[in-house]
Amino acid sequence: MATKLSVNINKIATIRNARGGNTPDLIKAAIDIERFGGQGITVHPRPDERHIRYADVYELKKVVKTEFNIEGNPTEQKFIDLVLQVKPEQVTLVPDSMGQITSDHGWDTVKHKDYLKNIISEFKKAGIRTSIFVDPIVKMVEGAKETGTDRIELYTEEYARYYSTKREQVIEPFTEAATVAQKLGLGINAGHDLSLENLKFFKENVPGLLEVSIGHALISDALYFGLENTVQMYLRN
Repeated sequence: MATKLSVNINKIATIRNARGGNTPDLIKAAIDIERFGGQGITVHPRPDERHIRYADVYELKKVVKTEFNIEGNPTEQKFIDLVLQVKPEQVTLVPDSMGQITSDHGWDTVKHKDYLKNIISEFKKAGIRTSIFVDPIVKMVEGAKETGTDRIELYTEEYARYYSTKREQVIEPFTEAATVAQKLGLGINAGHDLSLENLKFFKENVPGLLEVSIGHALISDALYFGLENTVQMYLRN
């Protein structure tokens, strides 16, 4: 079973917002990414709307034909309301703080089990598949199962950081976490700093990987290779 590529378009919105107009056109970019072969569109609206705006999410819902994945921290009622109104195919819950530049850790699924269980139940009642961001720690994966989530998203920043120096060692906890997740009946996604350099090895060593969400590296590569070519390169990787 091939791993799906969901393209995170936050960085396209960042470039647009820098000038205050509509260049580049975020909606057109999403349509084009799907036309080029992308199998999903991911957005991560934050409370300050520094890249993806809440209004963008409503507009994207009208045009995305593949899988629409909305990431965010459900501690904000505004985020919960957005997800329930838009009803994407998937919501990915991430424990970001208010001013955080980017995601940097997964949920403590043991400590926050009851909270996650309640919010996941609300999303699932609305027919939305849920995924929660976790570090590759067996205890956290087992805790995720207790929340009722459909999937986990393995946080891959540490893998990416050490890929060039000790890939064989750093992949081990991801392989183990994925193996446990499969046994528990959890779907497996992954994301954060995955790139053309490190994606293939990750996919080869993480069993049951259903989907990767890639944004920063892919959009950066597109500056050199072009967006269509870059999407195709990641699909072949």
